[in-house]
Amino acid sequence: MIRAMNPAPPSDGIYLDYHASTPVDPAVIEAMLPWWQHGTGNPHSHEHAFGWRAAEAVDRARTQIADLIGADSQDVIFTSGATDANNLAILGTMRCGESSRRTLLTTAIDHASILGPASALREEGFRCIALPVDPDGFLLRDAFLDALGEDVLLVSVGAANNEIGTLQDVPWIADRCHEVGALLHTDAAQALTAARPSFSDWGVDLASLSAHKAYGPQGIGALFIAPGTARHIRALSFGGGQQLGLKPGTLPTALCVGFGEACEILQNQGCAERQRIERLRDVLIASALTAIPGAELNGPREHRHPGNINLRLPCDDARDVIQRMQPAFAISSGSACQSGSDQASHVLEAIGLTGAQARACVRLGIGRFSTVEDVRAVVGAMASAVTASRECSCPDVALRA
Repeated sequence: MIRAMNPAPPSDGIYLDYHASTPVDPAVIEAMLPWWQHGTGNPHSHEHAFGWRAAEAVDRARTQIADLIGADSQDVIFTSGATDANNLAILGTMRCGESSRRTLLTTAIDHASILGPASALREEGFRCIALPVDPDGFLLRDAFLDALGEDVLLVSVGAANNEIGTLQDVPWIADRCHEVGALLHTDAAQALTAARPSFSDWGVDLASLSAHKAYGPQGIGALFIAPGTARHIRALSFGGGQQLGLKPGTLPTALCVGFGEACEILQNQGCAERQRIERLRDVLIASALTAIPGAELNGPREHRHPGNINLRLPCDDARDVIQRMQPAFAISSGSACQSGSDQASHVLEAIGLTGAQARACVRLGIGRFSTVEDVRAVVGAMASAVTASRECSCPDVALRA
């Protein structure tokens, strides 16, 4: 008999990898449970009450998401996650564009689900440029303006970087794009917990969202499509014509409900929550830089995701430090999408770190359920792990001390 694994974490485990995935809020689980237990109806079945109830639940979830991001519910379509939304936004827009506009602009620190589609488009003959950033990860404006011409169809810039926390000035970028007739897409997967975005005020044409970066379930995301923009997107998959024909298929009612509930919680308590997390983040940074001589902070001090900490440690390989902290602490060396890779982070290299320096960096993400006790514990454990790692790589260090 095959038994399911218990997903419960170790009793003494401390989770500090919120940028990879946030814990699901208990209220979100409570909202989803009835739809797993009794939600038999297909939300696209329009001929009976089971389908009607499921459709109503999906519509309510879409409205909850739209209310959080300052949009109308009709401007939100569900996807399987932000990666799915990013691919639809970039590939769908570029392949549907005017022949005279064949250029895509991204940044050198964008997520792999942005840079991957850009690489595929290059093979199709499109011109794709990854723009440089400054040492804090902010888009270099002069380089952006130099590249922004009438041949540009789409610009894609991540609103909040998942490794170093940089918050880009999206409204300014949107204004510059529209001055030359280009569309702007932003990967906002990390942005829902960094700020309360109003995409209509920001002026973005497309924005990708992810539930599991915002205390919702894994496996569901959304793409915001500004009014009038859908006609500029070509579908990547085909089926029953659901969701404007851009993302066909049966919607997972329970996951949609969970995403909607997560957004409503953020709308009600997000501002106070962000302030608390930011204070906790600053305590962690100050404590770590004091406890670990030689450690340095990557990314900006200001205009940074409130829960993001990225540190360059005085060691040869941060993965050794992380391993020494297992299984008590969940932290990472960078993006979960590149976990296990021997390649240095492209984000850290883009802000000027060498490959060796990038491999000495750790990312900590804190959030809704993080505490002062968590911060104290991880700083102490990380300091001890750095010392042990250095002594192991240089056995005579202890003798010289």
